[in-house]
Amino acid sequence: MKGFGKYWGWIVFAVLIAGWLTFDFGPAALIVLSGVSAFYFFFNVPVWCGAEGRTSSCRNNSYGALMGCHLRQHKWQKLKMLFWSARWARLRQELFQNATTTLASVGGLLAITSGIAATLQPLFGGGW
Repeated sequence: MKGFGKYWGWIVFAVLIAGWLTFDFGPAALIVLSGVSAFYFFFNVPVWCGAEGRTSSCRNNSYGALMGCHLRQHKWQKLKMLFWSARWARLRQELFQNATTTLASVGGLLAITSGIAATLQPLFGGGW
């Protein structure tokens, strides 16, 4: 994608935040917006790879805070770290290594939290 098309998820995230602030959307819309926003931040936002290399972290472009760059070794390195508790410290370091990846990681975590809250709110008699 060229130009502004790479950043479509930020618009979805802004609509999600506006939906929470105004209570204009129902829980289903908030859940869908949260899922789309989390997908964008974890698998589609343009960031640096940051995978562990021989001398330092990789500086190639990648898509998503949990995905690697075009190199085969880096492609699933971060995603696999989710499943090994011994690697969680390294994953945390890679997800919060610079401003871009930190913003993407925080946005993804907020989107997941929003989805959980939108799911639980009707169950506990809130809002809608």
